[in-house]
Amino acid sequence: MTLPSWQDKKLGSKARAALWLVAKVGEDGIFTKAELREAFPDVSQIDRRIRELRTHGWGILTSREDASLKQEEQRFVTRGAEVWIPGQAKAPKHKNSLTAAQRTKIFQADNFLCRTCGIGSGEEYGDGVEQAQLNVARRKVILPSGDTEYQFITECTRCIAGSSEREVDQEVVLEMVENLSVIERKTLAGWLAADQRTLSPLDKLWGMIRTLPEDSRKAVAQALDEIDD
Repeated sequence: MTLPSWQDKKLGSKARAALWLVAKVGEDGIFTKAELREAFPDVSQIDRRIRELRTHGWGILTSREDASLKQEEQRFVTRGAEVWIPGQAKAPKHKNSLTAAQRTKIFQADNFLCRTCGIGSGEEYGDGVEQAQLNVARRKVILPSGDTEYQFITECTRCIAGSSEREVDQEVVLEMVENLSVIERKTLAGWLAADQRTLSPLDKLWGMIRTLPEDSRKAVAQALDEIDD
């Protein structure tokens, strides 16, 4: 059967990325981010679309999984679901219920603080209108493997409003960590251990990391340990 053209802009960017891999890279072929972006100059997040293909059974390796690859290279290993066919690219579903014990464990892991604004339960907001109440939110997390998880995170009732569309790209955060100097990584590791920070040039990165769910924060901490070994 003849496949659609990867240049057909009537298709979604994920479908076009999959077709590009098949038509231009081929199974066991290597491609770079630069080549990908050159092929899709009209798609601002084409790297993410490639990672999302892994959740549909596409085998795509980075230098983390294949030591023979350079940091900027990826290997297209196997073709998965035909995401250009309607109904083949649905987002994964996630569970909706938590027990009281599970909620308490999440609050404890997040030090009973809103991971977005930092307020604690019962504390007053700056406007003095009300006291903060904490709840558990679900944050969409795109893992470096390209898989998508919904991880739990503590947020106050103000921050949780409208937060359902937020998502975290772990690979973006981890790449920023890798680009830090040794001293900056040690400073960041101290912030993670203490779960608090002081003002410094790392504020922007820390601002991203402190809003991550527990599992994502652990991934960053593990990456810091591996870089320094």
